[in-house]
Amino acid sequence: MPERAKVTVKVMVKICGLVRAEDARHVADAGADLLGAILSPGFPRSVAPEHAREFTDPNGPPLVAVLVNEPPARAAALGRTAGAAVLQLHGDESPDTLEVLRDTGSWSLWKALRPRTPDDLRRDVERYAEHVDGFLLDGWHATERGGAGVCVAPELVAAARDGLPGGVLLALAGGLTPESVAEAVARAQPDLVDVSSGVEAALGRKDPVKVERFLRAARAGTSTPEVR
Repeated sequence: MPERAKVTVKVMVKICGLVRAEDARHVADAGADLLGAILSPGFPRSVAPEHAREFTDPNGPPLVAVLVNEPPARAAALGRTAGAAVLQLHGDESPDTLEVLRDTGSWSLWKALRPRTPDDLRRDVERYAEHVDGFLLDGWHATERGGAGVCVAPELVAAARDGLPGGVLLALAGGLTPESVAEAVARAQPDLVDVSSGVEAALGRKDPVKVERFLRAARAGTSTPEVR
């Protein structure tokens, strides 16, 4: 058997729930890979797509549009207005909806999953795997679609990493903080970590120190998986 080499993989970091343009500028300057904004209305950190467009510039991190159960035409309109590079879907969107969105823009499509058991996770991955570019694994909450600060159970992290199809991004969210993210990265080996409330000074207001600490800790926890 050939000897395996170790390759260091840099984990990407997305700072989500951005509400203020000044926070987005600091997050970009601090080195985040992606910015996230909730474009569906009715959530504590929802923003208008016109405002979210102000978060980015052509040389900065791309924008991820977080959407919940939007009809495809409206989801596409929100994404286009905001200038989103990724549509991250947190509702009960069907695979057919994702295929419609695939044909309406050049964006990547991510599906957020909130499984309660490994069996739930396997069913969701099988249902959506052919239709998405990435899965975002979030902690399960009875009422919240995301941003509840609930950590993902370790057995679900392991099941996601083992069962994910090749070429599909795995993002880890849910309860991550500057204190916990390094261990989460080392354990789960995600492609990306996603944080919102874990780097806030108050709801909708990012803490610059926490943002910088989170970025450093996430990269410090980067694992070195063996490859042939």
